[in-house]
Amino acid sequence: MSEFIKTLCPYCGVGCGLEVSPPAQLGKATNRDNQGNPTWRVRGDKAHPSSQGMVCVKGATIAESLDKNRLHYPMVRDSLDREFRRVTWDEAFDLIVKRIQTIRFTQGPEALCMYGSGQFQTEDYYIAQKLMKGCLSTNNFDANSRLCMSSAVAGYIQSFGSDGPPCCYDDLELTDCAFLIGTNTAECHPIVFNRLEKYHKKNRKVKMIVVDPRRTATAEAADLHLAIRPGTDIDLLNGIAHLLMRWNYIDTMFMDDCTSNFSAYAEVIRHYPPEVVARQCGIGIEDLETAARLWGQSERVLSLWSMGVNQSSEGTAKVRTIINLHLMTGQIGKPGAGPFSLTGQPNAMGGREAGGLAHLLPGYRTVKDPQHRAKVEEFWGLKPGQISPNPGLTAWDMITELENDAVGLLWIAATNPAVSMPDLERTKKALLRSPFTIYQDAYYPTETSAYAHVLLPAAQWGEKTGVMTNSERMVTLCSAFRQPPREAKADWEIFAEVGRRLGFEKEFAFANSAEVYAEFVKLTKNRPCDMTGISHAQLQTQGPTQWPHPEESRGAGVAGGEASANPGKRLYTNLRFHTPDGRARFGAYYSKGLAEPPDPDYPFVLTNGRLYGHWHTQTRTGRIEKICKMHPEPFIEIHPRDAARLGIVDSMNVEVRSRRGKAKFPAKVTKAIAPGTVFVPMHWGSLWADNAEANALTHPESCPDSLQPELKACAVQLIPISVEVPIKDYQLQSSQS
Repeated sequence: MSEFIKTLCPYCGVGCGLEVSPPAQLGKATNRDNQGNPTWRVRGDKAHPSSQGMVCVKGATIAESLDKNRLHYPMVRDSLDREFRRVTWDEAFDLIVKRIQTIRFTQGPEALCMYGSGQFQTEDYYIAQKLMKGCLSTNNFDANSRLCMSSAVAGYIQSFGSDGPPCCYDDLELTDCAFLIGTNTAECHPIVFNRLEKYHKKNRKVKMIVVDPRRTATAEAADLHLAIRPGTDIDLLNGIAHLLMRWNYIDTMFMDDCTSNFSAYAEVIRHYPPEVVARQCGIGIEDLETAARLWGQSERVLSLWSMGVNQSSEGTAKVRTIINLHLMTGQIGKPGAGPFSLTGQPNAMGGREAGGLAHLLPGYRTVKDPQHRAKVEEFWGLKPGQISPNPGLTAWDMITELENDAVGLLWIAATNPAVSMPDLERTKKALLRSPFTIYQDAYYPTETSAYAHVLLPAAQWGEKTGVMTNSERMVTLCSAFRQPPREAKADWEIFAEVGRRLGFEKEFAFANSAEVYAEFVKLTKNRPCDMTGISHAQLQTQGPTQWPHPEESRGAGVAGGEASANPGKRLYTNLRFHTPDGRARFGAYYSKGLAEPPDPDYPFVLTNGRLYGHWHTQTRTGRIEKICKMHPEPFIEIHPRDAARLGIVDSMNVEVRSRRGKAKFPAKVTKAIAPGTVFVPMHWGSLWADNAEANALTHPESCPDSLQPELKACAVQLIPISVEVPIKDYQLQSSQS
């Protein structure tokens, strides 16, 4: 047996392969952290096709967090003003089951809610869907993918008839033109960026365009940086389309044969001439024309986007408008080309496959489709009509229904909404109203644990075996390499035990996660995400495998000699789509702009995002010394022109106020941010800094199609505070290979 155990990094959607070995080995010095504690060795897996042995600082230091501030035992309290007391698992399960039964019979299943996470493995997601949507007849399961990827999901479904990014990471090294919009890839998806940047540097003819109000590390590497005003993405994209039409850079044969609704789109883009678009976006006409010419003259265009596009009240419209550019130029279904959504969470893709949003069912099905419901009911052995036809509550709906006293039980697992939800003060007040909150996590304390009545200790990365799917649809087995500490259990095991105690013994008679996954993949048969050829055993022997991978292609995993022949490498290579007529659909959208534009009272647009070293709300990374030294404190980026007008100098504390709340940050005066726009990192909750919560400022206005909140922009005012504080310079760190 190899001394290294293969697994996957549990941070971002890149899905980097890791190899882990024990702290102590025969003939070798014990591996220890800075405090002298033994830690597992972690290195990149050179055989993993997605990351090719590369690993960023988060992956390299992940093992240091394994034993920091872990939740070891179930804990309960009668009210939020009491102290937690330790209980046995039997006592905790009995309490949860009794409460679920009471609520089912007094308020109905619609009063039961679960909020999950892209940190789940697919097995966790699947069992949660079977419990909530199947056995308990409530679709009130949503995940933090709602805040992250739901606009990309809606855009793919509306344009192509199905979810699923059509590209793969190999396209990063085959494209002629990379168009990055709403993504700071260098810091948020560093290994994807490493692959693209290396290829870009070696090939001078390859061009990179970056659209971002900030001059990020990603923008620094670009041939063309378009620092547009926040909220003008659709203006820009329609303006590029206008020029592509004017200059005849369009693929009429592809559009005639493979698309629909172009005439409606053509009517829209007619209203976006370059002089209007340049003025609206705050960029030069020459730069707009350069972007359009680079797109039009390239044989292979790859677009990449992430939260800057998705987290918008126009999120789905933005996604579809990116896809429109590919459809009008035939840039899809071939190597080096296509619209590529970069997933935020490590297994947000697996959640989508397993039905892990309030409107979905396993196998890329929807709760509204009666045939989809009937198929899943039959498969699960449920009576007809047991799955509700109504989409469940989204993450934000759960907050508003708490305000209305309509939620009887809220079960939160592997996520931290007391930092990550918009309009945070309102969120916290709603969480205080919950009559019964179960919080299931690996760590304690977190900001959300303050709102829990029951704490359940969860096994985390390295302590349970399961599957995750990354941004390029690559499915990887994450093998356990140590026992969970004390009494912690895998998330799926907790859900399954509750199901059994509710009387659904046969529905949850799984001996291990391999059996769970084997059942799940049967529900993907003949679906766009067909994974019937994938199993734990197959992944163990064949290595990471992209879907679609139906049963008849079993054995053709990408780790074998037929990697290039893998049928799941790219989607739509036959230029037929999952729509009723097989055609991709243009979406025609006029730009509406920000849901909350600046005004004289709140004259700045606040945007936010991630830093290279930290992950989301710091539940893990805040406990890793190297990362905390790299990013010791939050800050606010302000353009020198704005700073001078307000009398703000570097390191001065600045109070930031929106219509909902306020926060305080030391100033970082920099030309890297566009005038009129300010930036703060989103990682610092109340455990890690005082009054530095980005989401105390943001609003919950959301996209009408994806129901994803506009977390990326809100109107704020800045008030300088005379006391200066030291602020360390923050720079992008190089990834390790």
